[in-house]
Amino acid sequence: MGAAVGEGLFSAIGPLGTTFLRLGFAAIMLLLLWRPQVRGLTRAQYINVLLFGIVLAAMNGAFYSAIRFIPLGVAVTLEFVGPLGLALVQSRRVKDVVWALLAVVGILLLAPIGHEAVNLIGAGLAILAGIFWAAYIVCSARVGQSFPGGRGLALAVAVATVVIAPLGISSGGAALLRLQVLLTGVGIAILSSVIPFSLELEALRRLPSRVFGVLMSIEPAVATLIGFLVLREAIGLRAIVAMALIVSASVGVSLDATTQHQ
Repeated sequence: MGAAVGEGLFSAIGPLGTTFLRLGFAAIMLLLLWRPQVRGLTRAQYINVLLFGIVLAAMNGAFYSAIRFIPLGVAVTLEFVGPLGLALVQSRRVKDVVWALLAVVGILLLAPIGHEAVNLIGAGLAILAGIFWAAYIVCSARVGQSFPGGRGLALAVAVATVVIAPLGISSGGAALLRLQVLLTGVGIAILSSVIPFSLELEALRRLPSRVFGVLMSIEPAVATLIGFLVLREAIGLRAIVAMALIVSASVGVSLDATTQHQ
């Protein structure tokens, strides 16, 4: 939903300007909420926060740039190559591989194969975002383990804001100061960063990253549905079947993880 709202700002401030506002407002909210200490951290904590911040900036910048060229559902589908690949690489259980392969079938059905053409620049940016998404899962887990609460996340989002700032300000220019743009940026920050990043950080404290990666397979299905409802992007029978397969994979791996935990 946040990405769908964010796309409305592209004409005014561009994808990178939108990314800058999103991360900037998210950083302000998280810093006020958690009030993390900057001094007195260990070397490992500094490194984890720095790497996480760089990955956040790169992942979000690449993804927002991708949806300027290709539909939201297709972008998230291609982006999911990252977490799915991570899940397969880290898996030691046959069931995990089976659920992941079921998700792959759904993703292939959602992909623009056949008569539909895909913008190669957009596809490349989405796959690049997927690579950073896999890195995000690893970095988020490490930050969650090395910081209490959301303190590490708050610092990492602040780092991401600083990293993306030169490109974002250059892209958005004076339009970044328009009241409507700023208010929309606050909404995007809440929908796309504050809520999901916080929930994912807590999830990765409780789940193996391979299980988390397969559970993320629900995102292409949700993105396709949001693209249809909000952006009026077309959805057909193939997409409906794909979403059913992807959701089934997510439910299956979730039940397996719950059973194993108990």
